[in-house]
Amino acid sequence: MRGTRWVDDEAAIKAMQKKIPQSVGECFALIEREMFAGPWVMGKDYTMCDPYLFTLAQWLEADGVDINKTPKIADHFKRMAERPAVRKAVAEETQPLQSAA
Repeated sequence: MRGTRWVDDEAAIKAMQKKIPQSVGECFALIEREMFAGPWVMGKDYTMCDPYLFTLAQWLEADGVDINKTPKIADHFKRMAERPAVRKAVAEETQPLQSAA
C-alpha cells in the first residue's frame, strides 16, 4: 500500500527529477568557483578530497550536467582518470563481485 508522504507523489518526484541538472550543475559550479584550490581540490597536495570529487563527477553525465561547464573540475577529472590507481579501481568497480568460497 502506498503511503501519503510527498515522496510517493509521482508529480513531486518528476518535478524534483527535472531540477537535478540545474541543482547538481549549480553545486559543481560552486565547488569550482569557491572551493577548488587547484591543481588538486585542496591546493598543491593530493588529498582524500580528490578521489571523492572524481567519484561524484562520474555521475554528472547521468544527471544531465555538462562537466565542461566547470573546466577546472573537467581537468581534474581527466587527470584523476589517468592515474594508475584510479584506472585499477574503476576497472575493478565494473567487474562482478565474486563470492568468498
